[in-house]
Amino acid sequence: MLLDGEADALTRKAVALALGGDALALRLCLDRVIAPRRDRPVHFDLPPIADIADVAKAMAAITAAVAEGAITPSEGAAVARVVDAHVRAVEASDFDRRLKALEAAHAADL
Repeated sequence: MLLDGEADALTRKAVALALGGDALALRLCLDRVIAPRRDRPVHFDLPPIADIADVAKAMAAITAAVAEGAITPSEGAAVARVVDAHVRAVEASDFDRRLKALEAAHAADL
């Protein structure tokens, strides 16, 4: 409540201090002007994952990229989570396909 109506004046003062060389004010202003860095795209060879057997190759590629310094460990972990999500989707799709085949076979037996 104390700052109600003072935002413009405070902003002008912070900008004036920043322009005057105040390092803290400059950082405050730049933090507002420049967006914080988001994740960067990572570029390395990841083999295609057509089925579950390909996951080990993909994880080996991720590990190698981290070991070589092509990507950071946190980037490697993020890519591994994407691979894990892909694996779960493949598994769910495979389960659904097998379940439908069993249901069809069971219906044909009746």
